[in-house]
Amino acid sequence: MNFKYIILLFSVFAAGCSKPSDKIIIATAANVQYVMQDIKKEFEKESGKKIEIVVSSSGKLTTQIREGAPFDVFVSADTKYPQEIYERGGSDEKPKVYALGTLVIWSKDIPSSELKIEELTGEKIKKIAIPNPRTAPYGEAAIQVLEKQKSFADIKKKLVYGESIAQTAQYITSGSVEAGFNALSIVLSPEMKGKGQWIVVDSTLYKPIEQAAILLKHSEDSPKKETSRQFYDFLYSKKGKEIFKKYGYK
Repeated sequence: MNFKYIILLFSVFAAGCSKPSDKIIIATAANVQYVMQDIKKEFEKESGKKIEIVVSSSGKLTTQIREGAPFDVFVSADTKYPQEIYERGGSDEKPKVYALGTLVIWSKDIPSSELKIEELTGEKIKKIAIPNPRTAPYGEAAIQVLEKQKSFADIKKKLVYGESIAQTAQYITSGSVEAGFNALSIVLSPEMKGKGQWIVVDSTLYKPIEQAAILLKHSEDSPKKETSRQFYDFLYSKKGKEIFKKYGYK
């Protein structure tokens, strides 16, 4: 259990000592973090309820949920992790896909005309960032692309693994690496717009990135139960879908 997690548990416990609260905590995959700021704004305006967002890789959030982290809804970057939580009894209902993600190759300095899979093996590109494929679905998709293009063996030594898609974006925008794989939603966000060049990777080279959310289990008398349901339903509403579309999700 890491220090941040202990602090989070303590904060929730301390809040609970004063009075019951219906403020909910949303465990959010890193590729959805910027989208979620818009979702949060619209949901709070519409419902009058407050939410808190915790961002990390889907794999790490799953571990925290397994260890009892006080999250109310999990917005994952894939379907595998929320399905695992459901099968372990962490929810009364199966996860649902809210969007399909898109993989991009991104660079701070290389022109988009030169950002091709085959160019990654050249001497010009010495380091390539990808999210950790063991915990981040976009990293898993990047490995699938390289293997399908038979480039993985050639560039294996160049790969630099980020803990999450957010850390991978840092490596790319700081110029620590010449290129990297990331999510279309990140390069389209206002925070990253104009930082380098990117191309969309051919989607036939990797399995569809089906991003699913799951409503985590609550007791019948939990003050968070109703708000959690409201937020979960909002993700799939017309307004929610429009926000996801703005960030390049299908």
